[in-house]
Amino acid sequence: MKKILFLSAVLTFASCKKEEKTTIDNSQIATEEAAPAATLEELGKSIFEGKGNCVSCHQVDQKVIGPSIQEIAKTYKSKNADIVTFLKGNADPIVDPSQYDVMKTNLAVTKEMSDEELQAIQTYIYSHLK
Repeated sequence: MKKILFLSAVLTFASCKKEEKTTIDNSQIATEEAAPAATLEELGKSIFEGKGNCVSCHQVDQKVIGPSIQEIAKTYKSKNADIVTFLKGNADPIVDPSQYDVMKTNLAVTKEMSDEELQAIQTYIYSHLK
């Protein structure tokens, strides 16, 4: 971006001197292109495995410390419950309440997440329904 501003200033200055012609080669200027937007599921997986650190307790198809992702998805779907509400700390645990004390420490992390991030996690979890 600084290069573009610098080039604009050079062009403005150069245009004031009518007797000189300046040609600028723009082929070396890198353009900033937006990265392709990730799907909500991809974002959810990234958060689940990254900053959320959910993967340390939840695996796709087996119980580790907490229930599997498949079990979470199945239970929330069958009870028409909202994973986002739980992750915000506004709902009781319904999958494995005996593990809630362990999960409470991680709710501090999820409570700080945006609604979009929490929705992405929920979408990722539901992507494992069979």
